[in-house]
Amino acid sequence: MYHSSRNLYKARVNFENVLKTAVAGRKLIRAFAYVIEADVEGEKGFFEALEKQGFEVRAKAIQVFAGGVKKGDWDVGLCIDVVRLTPLLDTVSLVSGDGDYVDLLDYLRGHGRRTEVIAFGKTTSHRLIEEADEFIDMDKEQKRFLFKTSTT
Repeated sequence: MYHSSRNLYKARVNFENVLKTAVAGRKLIRAFAYVIEADVEGEKGFFEALEKQGFEVRAKAIQVFAGGVKKGDWDVGLCIDVVRLTPLLDTVSLVSGDGDYVDLLDYLRGHGRRTEVIAFGKTTSHRLIEEADEFIDMDKEQKRFLFKTSTT
């Protein structure tokens, strides 16, 4: 979400409002924020802000491959966390537009869990939208989900 908001709107995500939307008056069990440590300016402050808003920050270092290619990937870790917690949950709100999570939503719905996706419609997999019980398009509610910034 961080990069999508920056690239699409030159803005920052209001993660506090994202969390409020995801919880929607229900009992919050866990709220994970999956981040990549890339040793960039402002990173530590961003992670601390997420924690203050109620997220459990799960961090891993960016991988640097031969030739300088960099990659950060939480797909498997996120899925494992959700599968472990499934017995405690009735609803899972996924804040991602990544089509790699279609199978996770299918698994959850197969276990009687409600699935919600919150993401930017412009960059969200159509298959993910179709698989979710509900899709909240952050593009359509920018005032609620974004802080405009003067820098990228």
